[in-house]
Amino acid sequence: MRGQLTFVAVAALTLAACGGSDGESTDGGGSVTVWMYPVIPDQDASIEFWDQVETDFETGHDDIDLTIELLPWEGRDEKIATAIASGEGPDLVLLTPDQTLQYQSTGGLKPMGAAVEENRDAFLPNALDSVTFDDELYGVPIYHTSTTTVYNTEVLEAAGISEVPTTWDDVLAAAPKLAANGVAAMDYSGSPEMTLNLSFYPLLWQAGGTVFTDDGSDVAFDGPEGHAALQFLVDLQEVGGLPADAATKPNNVEGGPLGTGTAAMGYAVTAPEVEQMKAGVGAENVVVGEPLSGVEQVSFGMPGVLSLTSISEDEQAAMEVAAYIASPEVATALNDAAGTFPARTDVEPPTGDEMLTVFNDALQYANPGEVTPSARQVMSVLSSNIQAALQGSKSVEDALADAASEARDLIARGG
Repeated sequence: MRGQLTFVAVAALTLAACGGSDGESTDGGGSVTVWMYPVIPDQDASIEFWDQVETDFETGHDDIDLTIELLPWEGRDEKIATAIASGEGPDLVLLTPDQTLQYQSTGGLKPMGAAVEENRDAFLPNALDSVTFDDELYGVPIYHTSTTTVYNTEVLEAAGISEVPTTWDDVLAAAPKLAANGVAAMDYSGSPEMTLNLSFYPLLWQAGGTVFTDDGSDVAFDGPEGHAALQFLVDLQEVGGLPADAATKPNNVEGGPLGTGTAAMGYAVTAPEVEQMKAGVGAENVVVGEPLSGVEQVSFGMPGVLSLTSISEDEQAAMEVAAYIASPEVATALNDAAGTFPARTDVEPPTGDEMLTVFNDALQYANPGEVTPSARQVMSVLSSNIQAALQGSKSVEDALADAASEARDLIARGG
């Protein structure tokens, strides 16, 4: 699943406390609206799946009217913030951990530990921990994403490369040979709308670095590890190891470098995207491997959670809906349809081929992202400066220094 990076209208959320519910739970019954996003990439399959969830839930809960609205990723943050501020929006919304803290810190969410009270031990501890703030749970995990490395063996072999690159040094060594055949060694998407969790951050983590300090009070991406990660990209670009439009391109597999055979590998690829790549270049030419290694071996993977908005007037009903969607039966079906993985220990991971096993194994290397109230805004300023470095308008040093200066101003102003 590919996220879209947008600014959150944080100031608007402070209005949420002035409207919406008074915080009292209903005694069951009522209506619940869920805002869901394209977790299932195929639109028709997504509509069919969530329609069935509505039907099945209402069959067992005839006193609750459930509406699941399917929305696009684009403009997600602004729409959620506006809805909460206006008091007219969903009871439950699908969020990522960093978004959850963003809205929780501005009063846009309510605690929902009661939704997992009877089976808390069934959830992966890190999935719950990533959305626990001030000792309160603010999201119920319904799936877990996993990313890893995927290769086009046909273009690698055509360049005389018999073993897939598994380290940064391997990628740098392979790049000139592939470039001679008009193929980029590694796909990279530098569009400002692209979340860095699926572009720069995995490389930063592989370099041994972090975006923020441990307490979240300062940024750390401008340290030696951040320089190493950005220099790795710039060095690759200089030898033709990245797509020519890497600084601005969106992250599309279908029709993009991985789907057309003009990039030899991707390092933050999801299971559904592997299927898109197979459709483009032939399944026989696609191999899925472990996460790429720099100083450390790290990938990106995080839970998707249903969070309870502060404007919900049917808390108890919303809790029942969240618990149902997170249940083993629905979670199993969702993972099968979406290519995601369990956020619970009592749900078997998708099976059927070796690829899914590799993705499930990659969860042990998964970093869910760094959760601070200013994470999304810091991501935005860093993204534009990384883009400048790839376009040659700033050096690696200046790009990271400028991004850090802007980020520190944001943190000082409270995001």
